[in-house]
Amino acid sequence: MSAKLFTPLDLGGVTLPNRIVISPMCQYQADDGSMNDWHLIHLGHLAYSGAGLMMIEATHVTREGRITHACAGLYSEHNEAAMKRVIDACRRLSKNPIGVQIGHAGRKASSQVPWEGRQWLAANQSPWQTVAPSAIAHGEGWHVPHELSSSELKAHVEAFVGSTLRAKRIGFEVVELHSAHGYLLHQFLSPLSNQRKDEYGRDRMKFPLEVAAAVRESWPKERALGARISAHDWAEGGLGPDDAVSYAKELKRIGFDYVCVSTGGLVATQKLPPSGPGYQVAFADKVKRAVPEIKVRAVGMIAEPDQAEEIVASGKADMVAMARAFLDNPRWPWHAAERFGVKIDYPPSYARSRHDQWAGSKLARPAELKVG
Repeated sequence: MSAKLFTPLDLGGVTLPNRIVISPMCQYQADDGSMNDWHLIHLGHLAYSGAGLMMIEATHVTREGRITHACAGLYSEHNEAAMKRVIDACRRLSKNPIGVQIGHAGRKASSQVPWEGRQWLAANQSPWQTVAPSAIAHGEGWHVPHELSSSELKAHVEAFVGSTLRAKRIGFEVVELHSAHGYLLHQFLSPLSNQRKDEYGRDRMKFPLEVAAAVRESWPKERALGARISAHDWAEGGLGPDDAVSYAKELKRIGFDYVCVSTGGLVATQKLPPSGPGYQVAFADKVKRAVPEIKVRAVGMIAEPDQAEEIVASGKADMVAMARAFLDNPRWPWHAAERFGVKIDYPPSYARSRHDQWAGSKLARPAELKVG
């Protein structure tokens, strides 16, 4: 059977061999922003997967912009060298494109890693002063951020450019601005977190678009540039789908090649819907229909091959991204290809595990993945 999921996709000057994307996944294992052996093994393992694009975890443009002490950064020569070591190793394992998501956590920085509770850092955990568009805490009991001045905003634009240039030197094919999940660029976009009285409050897209334009100017046209955006704050008075459409139009005008449409994360009081299969896909579909000239990536509880195929084949999105599905099964694309009767290349040392060379695959695979 034919499968749209396994057809190529052009993103700017980059061609993805298929529409399967490994979503950025924070690992909380970095050393002062620098990747280490954990990332070498983790990303090396995923590089074997056959996914059309591997996006590495949210990578922060300043030390203070990290979510936690253990988050990755791209703000120093040491960060850059450590990341290049990992990416160079991945390059030896796969020819498929690799991208990096850059961002700044804003008022959600100075936080605990998930297994410690995800709350703000306590006094004995070396917290730091956070920054935001307005001096409004993320939630009750959270630290109050410092409101960024106009001159400080300019410095943060330069920080995004600095990380972009480091990404260029490392050799990434894709850069993605993190403009969702309640982090700094998202904070500027939402009226719940941006209550400034100056031009950056009157036009809440102003700062994010200044960052976007500066990154576009710094990033080669022959490589792909995108942004993860938010289509719903899940809180009264917050952003909604129409705001995502407006933002996507402006990003396309600047020269962005794609958007990845997500939701939530801005306020601690959000009321999320049940996270059933594909619960965020409708938002990607809305952006795709309203801004057909920009490529759109869908996310949100996408885990099953037929589900992923339906999303791209129906035109709801141009590609799908998965996170925990890859943590659960790093061979997801191999098994999806098997499901659709598509032959993809395996690393030579692993080729004998492919279903047409290993009779045991009929025992090992769940029934729903078998060709039929």
